[in-house]
Amino acid sequence: MFDIPLLIIFCGSLFFSVALCVEKLNSYSLFLSMKISITFLLITIYFVSISVTAQKLDENTAANLARLPLRCITNEYPNKVNHSAEADADARLLPHELHPSFYGCLDWHSSVHGHWLLVRVLKQFPTISNRDSIIATLNNSFQSDKILAEADYFTKYKNTNTFERTYGWAWLLKLDQELITWNDPNAKQWHETLQPLIKKVVSIWKAFLPKQTYPNRTGVHPNTAFGLVFALDWSRVSGDTAFEHLIIAKAKEHYLDNTNTPAYLEPDGTDFLSPSLEIADLMMRVLSKEKFVSWLSHFYSAKSIQRITTMPVVNDRTDMMIVHLDGLSLSRAWCMKGIASVLPSTHPWKKLFAQKADEFLTNALPHVTSGNYGGDHWLASFALYALAN
Repeated sequence: MFDIPLLIIFCGSLFFSVALCVEKLNSYSLFLSMKISITFLLITIYFVSISVTAQKLDENTAANLARLPLRCITNEYPNKVNHSAEADADARLLPHELHPSFYGCLDWHSSVHGHWLLVRVLKQFPTISNRDSIIATLNNSFQSDKILAEADYFTKYKNTNTFERTYGWAWLLKLDQELITWNDPNAKQWHETLQPLIKKVVSIWKAFLPKQTYPNRTGVHPNTAFGLVFALDWSRVSGDTAFEHLIIAKAKEHYLDNTNTPAYLEPDGTDFLSPSLEIADLMMRVLSKEKFVSWLSHFYSAKSIQRITTMPVVNDRTDMMIVHLDGLSLSRAWCMKGIASVLPSTHPWKKLFAQKADEFLTNALPHVTSGNYGGDHWLASFALYALAN
């Protein structure tokens, strides 16, 4: 790997040295030609350096991403309440009364993965510039009475055992996974406080999985494969082998015999997940490397590969649904990076997936902090996960 700034300095020095020599030779046309050529070279190197830098997770990038959930976790409105009221009393409940910890960021799941982002950046960058604000926000959310109320919600009302199934459940377990794997006093306390809610969600997920005859293959929240990826990761770090075996069995039941997946139909107009890549991301965790490579080669056709490696078009980032497609670029990036990492060097998709992952990241990252709440309340988490994995 070359050092971009040093290369720019070298080329700049080369230009002035050559220019001086050419000028002494009184060859103005040659001087102009060399000037134009080296200028183009410098411009090219500059844009390459921007691309490389944009995909690097450093402390400054992490702090900028953290500012988005810090602003919206306690921002109650606008709010999209997903609650089936059973009487006047609960129909009148405000978002913070229904969900005292995870009421901000427009909806419950976005608040949950906003908390995951804060934990992740604090874990990776302990001296981050907004450290105090992050800790204060997490301390406020992770209070025992609030978390108990969040856990009670799943059984307090008639239909709430399906609340946030399974997207919100998945991000909750990803949040807990980050705490489990962090040897820090605050993390240990937050993890302990979160356990009543974790146990509730794992319990209803275990009860649901055996009944799930058919997977959900959508490109939005209910996608089954996405949820199982995060659940499987959590089960392995938490030591819940019963849950792990249940997930593996269900993944094989749903996807092991899948061939020629119609990914050439992706994406739908509001997708932030690739249905096919989420399946591949899951099976990569379930199968041995050799079996996964064989499975993947039969899963995609050339037509589908062409489609999923084509950049999504986002025509209106002020539209809360169309802006989902920026999230699609980010989730494609993390899936393709993971898949590329396990493919053998001779596999024709290894280099393609790695290259396209970089392109998707480069395309989407500038739009994460657009100033529009439709993207600002959630895209930072996708960006961080794509950069960190």
